[in-house]
Amino acid sequence: MGEIRAFLDKRKEEGLLRRLNPVSSRRKGGITLGGKEYIDFSSNDYLGLSGHPKLIEASKIALDEFGSSSSASRLLSGSLKIHHRLERELAGFKNKESSLVFNSGYQANVGILSSLYGERDAIFSDKLNHASIIDGISLSGARIFRFFHNDPEHLELLLKRRRGEFKKALIITETIFSMDGDRPPLKALVELKERYGCRIMVDEAHATGIFGKNGAGIVEEKGLSDRVDLIMGTFSKALGSFGAYVAASAEIIEYLINACRSFIYSTSLPPAVIAANLAGLEMVKQEPYRRQELLQRADFFRGALKTLGLEVRGLSQIVPVIAGASENAQKAARSLQEKGYWVMPIRPPTVPAKEARLRFSLTYDHGMDVLKKLIEDIADVKI
Repeated sequence: MGEIRAFLDKRKEEGLLRRLNPVSSRRKGGITLGGKEYIDFSSNDYLGLSGHPKLIEASKIALDEFGSSSSASRLLSGSLKIHHRLERELAGFKNKESSLVFNSGYQANVGILSSLYGERDAIFSDKLNHASIIDGISLSGARIFRFFHNDPEHLELLLKRRRGEFKKALIITETIFSMDGDRPPLKALVELKERYGCRIMVDEAHATGIFGKNGAGIVEEKGLSDRVDLIMGTFSKALGSFGAYVAASAEIIEYLINACRSFIYSTSLPPAVIAANLAGLEMVKQEPYRRQELLQRADFFRGALKTLGLEVRGLSQIVPVIAGASENAQKAARSLQEKGYWVMPIRPPTVPAKEARLRFSLTYDHGMDVLKKLIEDIADVKI
């Protein structure tokens, strides 16, 4: 047990020891922690749907009809009609032949990658891809090549040199990166996958519900649905609920049902959660003003911070402000918390060394009055 204590002591010494903070209430863009109310800028509830009456009502109806749990894996008796309805709706939403629901984004990425690829294959992954993608590649046994962030030229260099050595190859990227809030040159990546005989998979976790004519994400926005092979995403962010999915060809989905261990060996999501997912999809279609206003406010907020001379990144509802050293980010976060904002410092190893930051995650519940006051308070805090 000595190595566990040593690890914790080292984390504490470096100021990197993390602790869980119990939230006693959460609603309308605010949380209560330790008896104090904060405006919450750490949530991924981008459209404010988690408290929407229609999601809550849908969950209650499903509880009455099906009970609190599906009580089995999908391949036993846990594949309820409501699961199948969600997958049909989702396939249409993503403009793909079929889809499959997973219990979380982590389980989806780990399961998809480890079941579709193996030791004779190669996966070309953006250097800033999520940990779940990296873990999925590791479990697959495929050879990983990491290309510079959002850099198709470096990707093509790697493909020219190494693609011919492997049976199958995959290019994988996020469409909105969670810590930088930026987006890839997706069309260029798709063209490379076609030129070099690869598949391409995208993680739309932070884009679904926010971008695209119908809110289906960056793939829809760019008109690339028929050229992107696998579209993965989650229900736990803009859609206001929980779980994950992949949309792809009917053949790929059928293969995953029969080969993906994280799907096969998991009890299916509770019907109340599935019902909320369906309602979240419907709200994205019915209330486009939520995403439109959110992105307008994010543009305003980002521009105002740049006017203050801060290093600001992103092209989305995620607005990172670079603080440099971890202690700078921690100090700035504490100052803003004292002013009533729940803003968390993001530190290595989650982000690169010397790029610690404050990550402002904007939601529909953050009105212009809140953002204007926050900008004034940020101006008083040394970042």
